[in-house]
Amino acid sequence: MLDTTIVNVAVRTLGSELDAGLSVVQWVVTGYLLALAVVIPTTGWLAHRFGAKRLFVTSTALFTLASGLCALAWDAGSLIAFRVVQGAAGALLMPVAQTILARAAGPERMGRVMTVVGVPALLAPILGPVLGGVLVDTLPWHWIFLINVPVGVLSVVLSARLLPADAPASGRQAFDFGGLALLGPGLALLVYGLSRAGDAGSFAHPVVWSTMPAAVVLLALFVLHARGRGERALIPLGYFRDRAFAGASVVALVLGLTIFGVMLLLPLYYQQVRAESALTAGLLLAPQGLGTAMAMPIAGRLTDAYGPRRVVLVGSILVTASTLVLTQITASTSYWLLAPALTVRGLGFGATMMPAMAAGYRNLPPAAAGHASSVLQIFSRVGGTLGAALMAVILAQHITASAERTPAALANAYATTFWWATAITAAGVVFTLLLPNTPLHKDHDAATPSPARGTTA
Repeated sequence: MLDTTIVNVAVRTLGSELDAGLSVVQWVVTGYLLALAVVIPTTGWLAHRFGAKRLFVTSTALFTLASGLCALAWDAGSLIAFRVVQGAAGALLMPVAQTILARAAGPERMGRVMTVVGVPALLAPILGPVLGGVLVDTLPWHWIFLINVPVGVLSVVLSARLLPADAPASGRQAFDFGGLALLGPGLALLVYGLSRAGDAGSFAHPVVWSTMPAAVVLLALFVLHARGRGERALIPLGYFRDRAFAGASVVALVLGLTIFGVMLLLPLYYQQVRAESALTAGLLLAPQGLGTAMAMPIAGRLTDAYGPRRVVLVGSILVTASTLVLTQITASTSYWLLAPALTVRGLGFGATMMPAMAAGYRNLPPAAAGHASSVLQIFSRVGGTLGAALMAVILAQHITASAERTPAALANAYATTFWWATAITAAGVVFTLLLPNTPLHKDHDAATPSPARGTTA
């Protein structure tokens, strides 16, 4: 998760060091994201075919190897190729980790476990620019990739020793190549089109108009294909008949849109309006990360005790309220005023994304955990990409409409964009009502009849 953001800070440095234009070096980031989008849907089948532990250890080893190769890249082309391999391996890590934890935790402890593993996912966008800025300012560019190697080696050793062994499924299900041929390129084109819209500051860019319709057609064809294959599909659509899973998928999409879209604006405001460095901007976002880290363990226990709907609803309201505060920013807003707002925002983050995802597993059998993880990751990533693109386009439109480029005018453009973010976040609160309103043990108690008096268990 950290690797998806840490490289962004170093794009210009990589361009100068590798003697490549910005349009070429940008593929160091884009290639990684596209590899993620294509490979994530295969997680369920691969975990079923080879076992979750074996897949996790192999993916970590490949990710570590690819990181070392990125550090040894001799030109932009080789670096892009190694980043694609790195992204393909990294695509499997988060869904497989969630699969392993979902099986080990069991439904009644799902909230606590999923919120703990979710801490890195929400802290990475905050810490990535900070760590990237430190490495680029103090060390050669190779270290933004070499830093992964010792962590990866340690992870491989510990995972091989400590993760519970699981055997591959006895029945070998044929891989759905047709589904991958439709879903993989469809997701890749969708992510690429949204990313280009954000970079260009407009959805009217020719690349966006050429990729987005193609993505919609491929995804629609995949739905038809998956309906025909049933349980043998790359992602079985039958899971969406479960209300908890369907609700969690929709909420993951909406929260990705509302949370990660605004995450793009905050560091840009600090750098563009307040003229802060990437390192300082990252440090100023620390209260948000602190709030997230504090809220997640508590939110997990509350989810297990009272059900996910109330927890996610409160978290969404906190995110909305703190975003409303950001609509009042100016070119001289005190950082001491922004810090409490970001802390509250972090508390809201900690009570939303992972409790919502945990709800998706509650009624599914353990064998479905791999497919469920893939779906929830896809919805979250697409929502995040859409949110980032949407906020970037709205911001660009307001900056272009302004006749001045003074800090005050730029601050006003950011404040107006935060109004849009507040409205979208507030609308997203409604979708939290799709989540279950009771803890799992109450659902089970209601569904399981009491034994007759006098009988033994």
